[in-house]
Parts: sequence; C-alpha cells; structure tokens
Amino acid sequence: MSPGRVFRILGKKIKPEWKAAFFACFSVGLLIHMPILLSDIPNHDGLASMYFDQNMVTSGRWFLTVACGISSYYTIPWVIGLLGLFYLSLAATALCELLEVRRTWAAALCGALLASFPALASTFAYVYTLDGYMMALLLAVLAVLFVKKYRRGFVPGAFCLAFSMGIYQSYLPFTMILSVFAVWMLFLKNVPGEGAERAWFMEKMRSALRYVYMGVLGAAFYYGILQILLKLQGKQLGDYQGIGEMASGAAAERGILLTLQDMYVDFAAFTLKGNVLFQNIFSMLAWILLTGLVMKAAFSAFRRLKLWKNPGTLAVLLLSGAVLPGLTNIVLLISPSVNYHLLMRYQWVLYAVGAVALLSGSGEKGRKRVCLEWGALLAAFVLVLCYGITDNIAYSNLQKKYEKTYAYCVRLLDRIEQTEGYYPGIPIAMVGVVGEEQFPSTDLTLPVTSGMIGMNGDSLLYTGVNYQEFLKNYLGATLNILPADAMEEMYYSEEYIAMDSFPGANSMGVIDGILYIKTENSER
Repeated sequence: MSPGRVFRILGKKIKPEWKAAFFACFSVGLLIHMPILLSDIPNHDGLASMYFDQNMVTSGRWFLTVACGISSYYTIPWVIGLLGLFYLSLAATALCELLEVRRTWAAALCGALLASFPALASTFAYVYTLDGYMMALLLAVLAVLFVKKYRRGFVPGAFCLAFSMGIYQSYLPFTMILSVFAVWMLFLKNVPGEGAERAWFMEKMRSALRYVYMGVLGAAFYYGILQILLKLQGKQLGDYQGIGEMASGAAAERGILLTLQDMYVDFAAFTLKGNVLFQNIFSMLAWILLTGLVMKAAFSAFRRLKLWKNPGTLAVLLLSGAVLPGLTNIVLLISPSVNYHLLMRYQWVLYAVGAVALLSGSGEKGRKRVCLEWGALLAAFVLVLCYGITDNIAYSNLQKKYEKTYAYCVRLLDRIEQTEGYYPGIPIAMVGVVGEEQFPSTDLTLPVTSGMIGMNGDSLLYTGVNYQEFLKNYLGATLNILPADAMEEMYYSEEYIAMDSFPGANSMGVIDGILYIKTENSER
C-alpha cells in the first residue's frame, strides 16, 4: 500500500477521544510552557548541563542516556520541549484508553490536566532532561495498559516498567496508582447476581494478579539490568537522593511501621499544605467540587451494583483504596532519606484525571449524569486555568532569577579582575551563596512558588560550581574555583570572619596564593 493509503487507514482507526487527549495535551502544553521553550533560562542544576551525556547509571538511571540522546545531549529547550510534549501527549492518549474515557470533552481535560500540573513546570525548569522524563512517564502508563489489554500483557508491561525506572524511578507511583484504578474498573464491571459471586470473584482476582506480576517482573528486570551495567562500567550506586538505600533495606532498618506512617503523614501534608494542589479559593473549590462529585458517584455505584452482597469485591475495593496514599509515596519506602521535591510528585495529577474519567462514565442516567458531567468539566477547567497561571508565575520568577544572577556576576567578575594579586588561573576559594544581608530577597512569587523546586528564590547560585559554570557559559570567563573543601580551614578563621561580605571593600583578598571571596556573612 502507498504511504497515503496507510495513513488514511491509520487515521480511521484513531478514536476521537484519542485525538482529543493528544491535541489538548500538546496545545495546552505549548500555550502554558512557551516561555520556557523559547528561552534559554537555566536553573542552578542546568548551569552545568549545557552539554550532558546523561550517563547516570550510578543513580540507577541506566536508560536515561539513551532516552535523552534522541534530542542530542545539548540543552536546546525548543527541541527538547516539543519532544517531551509529544511523549506526554501520547501518555495522555494511553491514559484515556486505560481509564476508558469515551467522551471527547473529558479526554481533552485529562490531557490538559497533565500539561498544566505544576510538577511539569518544575520539570521544565530542568529542561535538559525533560524529554527523557516524559518518555519514562509514557512507559509507566503503557506498562499498565499492556496488562489490561492482553492476557499475557504483564510481560511487555514489565519491560515498559523496567525501562521507565531506568530513566527515572519517580514515575513508579504512576504505574502503581493506575494499576489500582484498573483493578477497580475490573471489579466494578459485570458484577454478578447472587449465587455466582465466588467463581466470578476468583476469575477477577486472577486477572488482578497480572498487575502484580507486571510490577514484580518489571522491578526484577530493572534491577538485573542495573547490576549488569554497573559491573560492566566498574561502578556502584552512589548516595544521590538515597539511591544506594534501594538494596540496603534502609526502610527495614528504620522500621517498616514508622516508614509507613511517614508515607501517610507526608501524603496528607503535601495534599493539604503543599501549596501546589490548591493555592487560591478557585482551585480549592474546584478540588472540593471534584471530591464531592466523586463521593456522590461512588455512593450511587455502591447502591446500583449492590456491593454489600459481594463482600469479597467490597474488601478488594476498600483495601486497594486504603493503600493508595502509600503507593503514591512509594518512593519513601524505597529510599526513606530522599529529598522528596515536586518533580517526584507528578502522580498527584492522577487523582484529578481519575475523577474526570469516573464522572464522565459514571453510569448515571438522565439529569444526574448531566449534573456530574458539568460539575467535572467546570472543576477540571478551573484547575487547568489555575495551574497554567501558576506555571507562568514560576517562569516569570525564573527569568528574574537569571537576570539578577547575570547582573550580580558581572559586578563580581569585575571586582575579581580588579583585585590586587589577581592573575588568570589563580586558585579561587569561595562559598557558593549570595549574601542575604547585602542582597535581600526580592522574590515576590513565594506565596505561589514555595513548593516548586528550581523555580523560587532570587539567584541561580548555590555552590562554587554554579558560579564557575555561570561565569563560563554566560560571561565567557573561566575561573579556577576550588572545591568546597578548600574552605574548611579558612571558613571559621578570624581573618575570614573579619572580611566584608561582597560587595564590601574588603570582601576579596589573596592569601597564600589563593584568592578568597566572601559572599555572605559567615556568622549567619
């Protein structure tokens, strides 16, 4: 067949809701994230990643170098952003198929929620790795979809999960939450009448266990490939984000019950006080409306399906619902000491997406169905609007951070070159922060961006390496900044404490052939 005929045949097989999910996700993603796509605005980590081969096998991310290599290893936001949105839009399509979203308005809102959730904006701040992360998210969704669609789909699903974790382990909760959603759908379909419960229940349990097989097999594939690659490269897992605790049983040493308690406490704390899910009265009312409608739909389904007559099914539904907060925070069980920032909390969007999917296919009829659908549409639309504004507030501050950092470094570099005894290549020892007394905070966005890693604050500079990379990549100056341990003896010395903080007149000086720069008040 000619290419044209193949494309026509494929076009007829693409469902309307797939198109709605894909194009809504992609177009809303472009509208919201265009400021970061059309700019070269780094965050503090991005300063050292203008070119980065993403070989992070020591962090357990053995497939990241391949996933990011498609767009090259250069930080080119437009290309990386478009590719990342393409993967995310495919994930939105797969998600709608998995959750059986059949109404185009609901599919479009599911895609828009994925594209607008603030965790994605924080990921865009680390744009040099965005496309790889979005591929990991797509694979995490496909892992569950394969299990649902095919009898032995847990095998390809396991491979999808393994490669997803090989890119970024933090999307494992996506697979787990969606597996619970799929089990709910499995048990709420074709509920039998009296007398046939046992055989029906056992059949459903066998089907549900395939999601467990996928998870166990996927984790085994991931860990086995990781160990092989570590041995081939002569490396071992590092300490970054507690990844080395993965096989050490750190959670068991700390106490499983205490770790589980922390997982549920953290879930409640982030949900209610994380300053992400709702930041104003509009988003709060939208979540309240969604929650109320879901409870109404769940109660109606309970009565309509007479679930009290099938205690096994009811037990499965209640038990899986009870473990959902733990599965959402499964990262804390794997690595209790992890710095659990917003990039790792994208899975919270699934609760909004799941609510829209449920309400768009609730099984209600007549006026009740219409009310549920309009309520879901209104609430989801408000959330997309609020999140889109939040993302752009964060991008505005990121731009200002760059501008303030640029101005600061121009002044700093000029003073360095004017310091008596300076010569090109002189060893430089400095603490990589900006003094709060001399340069007080001017970040106006903290009420909105306080929970968005990489987006808040006034400066891109936190370490000496940050200074070095910014001066090299944006001012064209190469400085010989020493590692942090060069400050160990000097930092608390009387001589250093007596120095002024930059831009004070006595903030720099050459001592024993090393140029010391004091950027902050060491007494603080």
